[in-house]
Amino acid sequence: MHPPLEPFDHSWVERPDGARIYWETSGNPAGRPALYLHGGPGGGLGRGGYRRRFDPDLHLIVGIDQRGCGKSAPWAVDALDQLDSNTTPALIADIEAVRARLGIDCWLLHGVSWGSTLALAYALEHPDRVTELVLTAVTTGARTEIDWITEGVGRIFPEAWEKFASLAHPDERVVEAYARALRDTDPTVRVRAALAWEVWESTHISLDPEWMPGPMFDDARARENFATLVTHYWAHDCFLERPVIDQVAEIAQIPAVFIHGRRDISGPAITPWVLHRAWPGSELRIVEHEGHGGEQEMELTREAIDRFAHAALDAL
Repeated sequence: MHPPLEPFDHSWVERPDGARIYWETSGNPAGRPALYLHGGPGGGLGRGGYRRRFDPDLHLIVGIDQRGCGKSAPWAVDALDQLDSNTTPALIADIEAVRARLGIDCWLLHGVSWGSTLALAYALEHPDRVTELVLTAVTTGARTEIDWITEGVGRIFPEAWEKFASLAHPDERVVEAYARALRDTDPTVRVRAALAWEVWESTHISLDPEWMPGPMFDDARARENFATLVTHYWAHDCFLERPVIDQVAEIAQIPAVFIHGRRDISGPAITPWVLHRAWPGSELRIVEHEGHGGEQEMELTREAIDRFAHAALDAL
């Protein structure tokens, strides 16, 4: 990984509906633009470790806190009445607003987990704005993926799933039950649902032997915000009008690298495999001993991003 670095600039883009989207830039102001899209939905940029995957001498590194989380405002839990306006098309429009604000013509996209779904959705909407894609812990937002992570994988963790699924009515998808509970007018209902969601995510997120299930958040408010956004998106099939896999031919000309852990039990390797098979010229790297985003996956991500940058320089 590249050495840690701090942003040299940051600000917010004001959106027409009142949302404020946080962005930050680091690396070389004259470098090749590269955009990082975080996971979740609702994961945020965190402490900025993503910057280490980009060569700071070669890249203008852009990070965005997606609407409703991180340093963007308002948080989902502070504006539940506005949650319905938080959709994938809205996120794509936010990204475009940041791109225009920074005067960037096109950029490499790097997404992790949900961020890979958002990167694919953005590329489908604006293929001329994307130079390359480097996707790690790959997801596409398909209903089959969502139903697996919230219900199917319960066959492997039946004890935890029985407790997790008890919130749902017999004729209700589990994810829809949690989306409903996390918008309840009673704050105690929302707190209990957020905690149950966190326990379930921590249980299934990885079969990597280095992974130790446990609390993912120290802050109850951050826990609730994350769960609110995840369930909101998943209950609505990530607001994708058509499955990504059905549209791959429209963006197959974009160079792409997919990096995934074999032990990613909640996001099986079939997802990047199917994408790779439908995407001539793409590259798939499977890390046998890692789960949902491990150290070697991130190192391979860095290598892929660096390789694209050096190839662009060699082409000049």
